[in-house]
Amino acid sequence: MLKFVSPLIVVEDMARSRQFYEQLFEQKVKFDFGVDVAFEGGLTIHLKSHFQSLLGDATRYPITLKTHNSELYFDATDIESIYQRLQAAGVEF
Repeated sequence: MLKFVSPLIVVEDMARSRQFYEQLFEQKVKFDFGVDVAFEGGLTIHLKSHFQSLLGDATRYPITLKTHNSELYFDATDIESIYQRLQAAGVEF
C-alpha cells in the first residue's frame, strides 16, 4: 500500500525559504533535518544542492525551477490582508 505524505518543494536557500513559509505563511516546523524541513501543515522544503545529489547527474536529471506546473493551496479567512502582506514582501504573483 502506498501512502501520500507531502508535497516537496526544492529550494535554493533554506534559510530564506524557511523565513518565507514561517513568517509570511505562518507555517510551523514539524521536523528540521537541515537539508529537509517539514511543516505541520504537510508541506516540505528540500535544499536543491542536496536533492540534486540524491538524483545524480544534473545533466541527466536536471531540476527545473519555475515550471508553473503546480500549485500550493492555502486556506485563509482574510485573503485581502494576506495578499497585501505578501505584496509588501515582494512576492511574485
